Amino acid sequence: MSDGADPRELLKRYSGNPILRPHDLPKMVNAVLNPGAAVVDGRTLLLLRVEHRTGLSSLVAATSKDGLTGWEIDPVRGLEPRSDGFEEHWGIEDPRITRVGDEYFVVYVGYSTAGPLVCLAKTRDFVQWERRGVLQPPEDKDAALFPTTFAGRWALIHRPAPAMSGLGAHVWISFSPDLRHWGDARVLLAARHGGWWDSNKVGLGPPPLLTKDGWLLCYHAVRVTASGSIYRLGLALLDRDDPTKVLARGNEWVFGPQEPYERSGDVPDVVFSCGWILRDDGDTLHVYYGAADSVVCVAEASLARLLSHLEEHPYPVDEEHPYPVDWAGTSPRGISGQA
Repeated sequence: MSDGADPRELLKRYSGNPILRPHDLPKMVNAVLNPGAAVVDGRTLLLLRVEHRTGLSSLVAATSKDGLTGWEIDPVRGLEPRSDGFEEHWGIEDPRITRVGDEYFVVYVGYSTAGPLVCLAKTRDFVQWERRGVLQPPEDKDAALFPTTFAGRWALIHRPAPAMSGLGAHVWISFSPDLRHWGDARVLLAARHGGWWDSNKVGLGPPPLLTKDGWLLCYHAVRVTASGSIYRLGLALLDRDDPTKVLARGNEWVFGPQEPYERSGDVPDVVFSCGWILRDDGDTLHVYYGAADSVVCVAEASLARLLSHLEEHPYPVDEEHPYPVDWAGTSPRGISGQA
């Protein structure tokens, strides 16, 4: 990982970052960013969001033996936006990959003429695809499935955008018996209010990861400053059997833009992750992320240290208040959400 890094950092940048740049693609493109991640046939596969010079995005696969070096763009694997209909009229973005048995469920953003929405496609090889259509209507994004069902129902984490400004954008969870009909929606992680790093707007990072303590979530938040927005990452933990129950949520961010390739690009000061892979030792976690909406990078973390960090840096979880109660002016502090 990167030389000269602060040893106290939980996520350590790879010294070879960025691992993928626009010029690594076989044709000229504007940016590569926000990849989903999976292990396929013993190789790390990143499903890249590639923004073409048209401004529209498609999904392109890159593979590596060690998940760090020797990346090869696969000309066969990937997913192009549909040319018919409105759901993907302006491209497809930000895939998150969940493996279920021998299939890969890819939840991604369709950029429709009515706004961003959540779509699902299934594949076994990233060549042949079965599109399952729209899971959540506009405006909604930052979505991923759990790899298992709960009492016979699938669970989807997603982030609707409120129609009214000033109300905040929160992480929600919804349930379905068939991956088509969704309901029982509730706020899972509410954006805090005021001076917190994760106030006003939060969204899911990679798909939830099952650990000995429960489902680990990595989520992003957008801090608006006088000089622009900053995208950072934080942690939360859900109950293994009841994913609506928030067991822990960190009180500080754990990864933010620092290096030049994260602070300068199409969208400065952004680290945005859609995929992570737990390696065979059960502790090494590779977190893949887009930097400044321009290039793809990776950071390494110890799963044990991430879980310990949540214990050591808690923020109170109030079971009775899924929203920050200071919206109503009744309390000066935000409440991390549990439905």
